Amino acid sequence: MTETYDADADTAVDGLDARLVVVRGAFRLDVALTVAPGEVVALLGPNGAGKTTALRALAGLTPLTEGHLRLDGAELDRTPPESRPVGVVFQDYLLFPHLTALDNVAFGPRCQGASKAEARARAAEWLDRLGLADHAGAKPRKLSGGQAQRVALARALATRPRLLLLDEPLAALDARTRLEVRAQLQRHLAEFEAVAVLVTHDPLDAMVLADRLVVVEHGRVVQQGSPSDIARHPRTDYIAQLVGLNLYRGEADGHAVRLDGGPAITTAEHLSGPVYVAFPPSAVTLHRDRPTGSSARNLWRCEVAGLETHGDQIRADLAGELPLAADLTTVAAAELDLHPGAEVWATVKATQTHAYPV
Repeated sequence: MTETYDADADTAVDGLDARLVVVRGAFRLDVALTVAPGEVVALLGPNGAGKTTALRALAGLTPLTEGHLRLDGAELDRTPPESRPVGVVFQDYLLFPHLTALDNVAFGPRCQGASKAEARARAAEWLDRLGLADHAGAKPRKLSGGQAQRVALARALATRPRLLLLDEPLAALDARTRLEVRAQLQRHLAEFEAVAVLVTHDPLDAMVLADRLVVVEHGRVVQQGSPSDIARHPRTDYIAQLVGLNLYRGEADGHAVRLDGGPAITTAEHLSGPVYVAFPPSAVTLHRDRPTGSSARNLWRCEVAGLETHGDQIRADLAGELPLAADLTTVAAAELDLHPGAEVWATVKATQTHAYPV
């Protein structure tokens, strides 16, 4: 790998160094990204947050309004898309329908100047590595969703990119195929030596595939860190919902946290000042009558606002002095005769909460 230098600091840098600023009408994307070679970063965020705009800016398909884009020290801001060392796997794969899998993968190397024989040899090698050697002569319409996804990945990797961009790469797959292809993609990303940036709205894809998560809301980064850190310390309602936690903000005084505009929560941690408090819906126990003799330090009167199936459980959306979500089995929900409008008491043990500084 060629050593390059950052224009802002006389230290050798490789990988991606970008500040992506794109202004479109009233929307402004302003996202800074630094990604090391061999690292996989996932951009997460709700619809309209700016994830796809960021990816298109990295690919050169959307011009920057401001900022910079450096890859291995080289300025790419004004480099046309076809000249960038970037491979892209689109959500819909965008395979050429008239070409075989082999020729789809060989297309990139041919555009880079490789001979037909060299390009086809490289394509055959990638199809073999991705378990598709037997499908080299098949056209896209003859491929399953999982096979088409792997052909698209092979096409991107065959150009030997220094930046691999994946736009919702598993979104078009059914649940069973998604599980299989996710495992294969995880293995190939782990072997990828350059920079990989993944855009997804699926927290499981992000947690499994990425080394680091960058959460974008309203065009800005609101939190970033390892998957485990994000899951344990969410800092916005979107992230809390994404990882399945109840999240509140308040002022701590010892083990008591007075919530902003709400009641107090007793926590296991002893803290002072502004904090977040989080706990999973599974930590909530529901009662139809006010419980007596319960060891739980937290007790709130609520009303069932809604019920929905959540995996093999029922998730209750509760309103009242403390809005929260609670998970319980279908048997427990039936025994409690839960229905919208039902009054319940919710308890949470202090040991099942987690408080951390803002």
